[in-house]
Amino acid sequence: RGVPREPGARWAELGCQSCTCQGGQVLCQAISCPVPCSHPLPAPAGGCCPSCSGCWYEGAARAEGDVFSSSDGNCTVCLCLAGNISCITPECPPGSCPSSSPADCCSCQPAKCSFRGHSYPHGAHFSLDGDECTICTCRGGEVECSFSPCPVLDCPQHQRLLRPGQCCFTCQDPPAPAGCLMDDNGVEFPVGQIWSPGDPCELCICQADGSVSCTRTDCLETCPHPIRTPGQCCPDCSAGCTYMGRIFYNNETFPSLLDPCLSCICLVRAV
Repeated sequence: RGVPREPGARWAELGCQSCTCQGGQVLCQAISCPVPCSHPLPAPAGGCCPSCSGCWYEGAARAEGDVFSSSDGNCTVCLCLAGNISCITPECPPGSCPSSSPADCCSCQPAKCSFRGHSYPHGAHFSLDGDECTICTCRGGEVECSFSPCPVLDCPQHQRLLRPGQCCFTCQDPPAPAGCLMDDNGVEFPVGQIWSPGDPCELCICQADGSVSCTRTDCLETCPHPIRTPGQCCPDCSAGCTYMGRIFYNNETFPSLLDPCLSCICLVRAV
């Protein structure tokens, strides 16, 4: 590689190769790394062999002499010494937990609860005999009882109802409306009532939910001179004719007001 080497010289090449100069030739072989420890640190950048001056445990580097807890959650304590990991797990007493809550390290069985002739496991929820409004919980041999929580109601006080056998009030449905109340004149119409609010071409009906639905009638004039009767929506083409402000009946003959020499007749027919 352009660098002179003395006979017998040794040096390291990239790729963890060990080379030597013998008789004018370069001989290279892979560097062997004896590892005398159980948890060596990975080789540093640019290095080839792992190091035993520390430990590699559960994906993390540990310094020499470091004391740490294992991830098994059972209070196991580990020590890093010369690349080796030594772990010690404490002995836990058998049987129930010494306190009302389970121990942090030792796995134990919390004590059961004896209450009113019944036995309940730890964490069980139950109600008192004949009292569904009280909820009890077994915690480490002791029973804790409290009233059942009730939801927050969004209805007024007069609509709240406590039904038999229930612990909490519930919202009662408001009574169905008996009719429709008109705000302008205070007249109440029964459900299903049809009326006109003042315009003969508009009809309203009282719905079952207490609301008022109104529709408007569209009139189509089918004759050129219909009779318009007060109080009716659409003009009448079957009764006669309206001409120059006067009403004439069907087949009635009358002189024209514009030309006295003309004679007019009212004919009821569609145009």
